[in-house]
Amino acid sequence: MSTDTMRERYSRQMLFRPIGPTGQERLAQARVAIVGMGALGTILSTQVVRAGVGFVRLIDRDIIEPSNLQRQALYDEIDAKEGLPKSVAAKEKLQRANSDVEIEALATDLTWRNAESLLTDVDVILDGTDNFQTRYLINDVAVKHGIAWSYGGAVSSYGTTAFLRPGITPCLVCLLGPEQGGGTDTCDTVGVIAPIVSIIASLQVAETLKYLTGNAESLANGLTYVDVWSNEFRRIGYPGRNEACPCCGQHQYRALQKQQDALTVSLCGRQTIQVRPDSGRTVSFDGMAHRLRQVGQVRYTEHLLRFEVEDVVMTLFRDGRALIQGTEDPSRARSLYARYIGM
Repeated sequence: MSTDTMRERYSRQMLFRPIGPTGQERLAQARVAIVGMGALGTILSTQVVRAGVGFVRLIDRDIIEPSNLQRQALYDEIDAKEGLPKSVAAKEKLQRANSDVEIEALATDLTWRNAESLLTDVDVILDGTDNFQTRYLINDVAVKHGIAWSYGGAVSSYGTTAFLRPGITPCLVCLLGPEQGGGTDTCDTVGVIAPIVSIIASLQVAETLKYLTGNAESLANGLTYVDVWSNEFRRIGYPGRNEACPCCGQHQYRALQKQQDALTVSLCGRQTIQVRPDSGRTVSFDGMAHRLRQVGQVRYTEHLLRFEVEDVVMTLFRDGRALIQGTEDPSRARSLYARYIGM
């Protein structure tokens, strides 16, 4: 991007003195990864792309459904009707907003197998996930490789965020303990409203912009809690780093250790089970479609194959991962996968 073009596009942002032309140049050289392209992720990605962050990697395992549209701001009814992968649809929309940003879309599940390869070449990792298993995985990668990351979570009308810097602030294990938990409320049980999502994601991006533009002295340095329904806004300063912390103190990266992958995962907010085979595989959509058309309706694109059979819809990705929509029973989901896809 030429200097004149940059000044025109980002003029209002550059007039903000803490950023200015120097900060804008830093943003253009920066790289971020966003894990999860749901409610938080759509706001996070929109703001960092429009701010001019030079490289943005979008990572998400899910597809778009009508129930997403209430709060996942990038998507529309056509995306939901087509059942597009969230990362792919998001890249298309974001590229229209800023064609000078390099955007990489990955329709995949972040696991211990691929986390280091996907998250270690960026300056900041942004958390747009809905589960603590993945957040602890991000935390392990961040601490092990010295990468700053932004934790964010929103449910019902409240949310929490924190910007974590390995070696400077406590890590997520310090703050929440080594068990991969962190609360009982989920969008399945108490729902979520869009305003809290936008606020938490915006706070995450604000901290990220401070960090990337060299304004670390302005970081909140604590947990921020917001409840838009009860009009609460609190910031709790970080405690001192815990040298006995298994992660940042003892360098035990438990979430990254080789482990048996969970074969099934229930996705938040609907009757959908993700089934992931034990070993990596590459699926030929042409061959699979030819076989499945004998028993059900099939359509596929370069990104996914959709198969309707019995009372479920199976969405298959090239890595062998599948979403079984129409059941909440993991045993049935595994059985359908084995019957029609093959373990």
